[in-house]
Amino acid sequence: MISALQKARAAYQPKLPVALRNGAVVKVCEGGPTTAVADVEKIQALFSSTFGSPVLTFEAGNGGSAAPMNVGVILSGGQAPGGHNVIAGLFDGLKSLNPASRLFGFLKGPDGLVKNESMELTADIIDAYRNTGGFDMIASGRTKLETEEQFQAALANCRALGITALVIIGGDDSNTNACLLAEYYKKNNCGIQVIGCPKTIDGDLKNEWIETSFGFDTACRVYSELIGNIERDANSARKYWHFVKLMGRSASHIALECALQTHPNAAIISEEVEAKQMTLEQIVDELAGIVAARSANKCNFGVALIPEGLIEFVPEVKKLIAELNDLLAANAEEFGKLDTAAEKVAFVAGKLSAECGKVFTSLPAGIQAQLCNDRDPHGNVQVSLIETEKMLAEMVKGKLKKMAAEGKYNGKFSAQTHFFGYEGRCAAPSNFDADYCYSLGYSAAALIGAGKTGYMSSVRNTTKNSDEWICGGIPITMMMNVERRHGHDKPVIRKALVELDGKPFAEFAKNRAAWAVETDYVYPGPIQYFGPSEVCDLVTKTLELEKA
Repeated sequence: MISALQKARAAYQPKLPVALRNGAVVKVCEGGPTTAVADVEKIQALFSSTFGSPVLTFEAGNGGSAAPMNVGVILSGGQAPGGHNVIAGLFDGLKSLNPASRLFGFLKGPDGLVKNESMELTADIIDAYRNTGGFDMIASGRTKLETEEQFQAALANCRALGITALVIIGGDDSNTNACLLAEYYKKNNCGIQVIGCPKTIDGDLKNEWIETSFGFDTACRVYSELIGNIERDANSARKYWHFVKLMGRSASHIALECALQTHPNAAIISEEVEAKQMTLEQIVDELAGIVAARSANKCNFGVALIPEGLIEFVPEVKKLIAELNDLLAANAEEFGKLDTAAEKVAFVAGKLSAECGKVFTSLPAGIQAQLCNDRDPHGNVQVSLIETEKMLAEMVKGKLKKMAAEGKYNGKFSAQTHFFGYEGRCAAPSNFDADYCYSLGYSAAALIGAGKTGYMSSVRNTTKNSDEWICGGIPITMMMNVERRHGHDKPVIRKALVELDGKPFAEFAKNRAAWAVETDYVYPGPIQYFGPSEVCDLVTKTLELEKA
């Protein structure tokens, strides 16, 4: 049983760049040799077989065909709207190379590749998932691919299915895995190509050649609709302050984009907090000041946006978290034997340096416990489990109480807290994400047809009509540097953070003082899939400003 919307969306044909409209047999134009964003010598040593590959741009070919091939595809990491369209584009692209080509989906992420759990993706299966949200076609997972045992198991499983190319659809860590796999297989002449596709709703996988990661557009539109609804409610009831935490562990792109779309009274940008070396107390003072200013205008209500990863950007807390990550990695076995939160907090407090220990013990007990929770597969604090929005609401309440005692505030403050995360990860993709993702998948097929490996599919010039889109591939090594993970140096794709000298932040900074005291809310409403282009084919404010 499918909904009326899903039935109508199944008939939608995504747009393609001109270079791909005759099929995935394309003319490949190569640029010059490339380097890495940092730690060049280390990255070159680690990726000696794939380092320095040129950026590729496609031009339309004259049609034609290639030998049939079997290709595997993996959805890796958290869900993002449009993943099914990447697979659909890949499928159609492979069939344009040769109708006898076959596509296999490895189930539940990289784990399926290692454990040989797969299914062939036929036309009937693909057609049932075109233009739909979610990753439920083959499911996803967060297993890291980094050991020789994993690479060998994956190789054996690919050979059993006759697979000669893999496409890994994921974020920065997943595409780092793709790069490691590509390097290993090329260095050892295994005959397996590896291609990546840029996915993450957080928006932190982008650069000159990857204008945006897929899913960001849709997720921000879903969150902005919800924020707009809350703003309308706040302006109707006129008695609540809403503290809204938004996804974005390592960057504040979502919070910034939603602020540009909805004009809240306050929006914290983590990168600015770090740049200004702000303390938690300063953040609370700023929020309390906005509450007091609005109260003076008889507006005892408002909306504040908080990025999920804020706590990691407060310098004093960031230093604490870095020390905690190394401490817990070094004492994993001993720490793993502790049962209660109190035991874990006491264990950590006794091993931290004096400076970090002081910060740790100053935090509320609940936050201390949350900082000691299990790490994610990459060794990072699971900041989505830290209830920053509740912490800030409570601290602002305490600050206002002090201000009232000093005669600096006489308003009413009642807070509601929200976390918008999973609500946006599996939405039906916007027209932009449906088109962009389909083109990314088709470009991945073209990269495979051209015999390339260690590349990420790229589609750019996306603020223009699809006739002007430029597609091709970028070497994954070009985006890499070395970072500290699990107490060790690891090659990873550098995350793209909010640029404080960039146009999107400048637009926000120009308006936030007025938004703070005025009630200038914007209500974007739900995503529009059908209707005039100026309503249905929008791009994000971020992309629009960056490419202006």
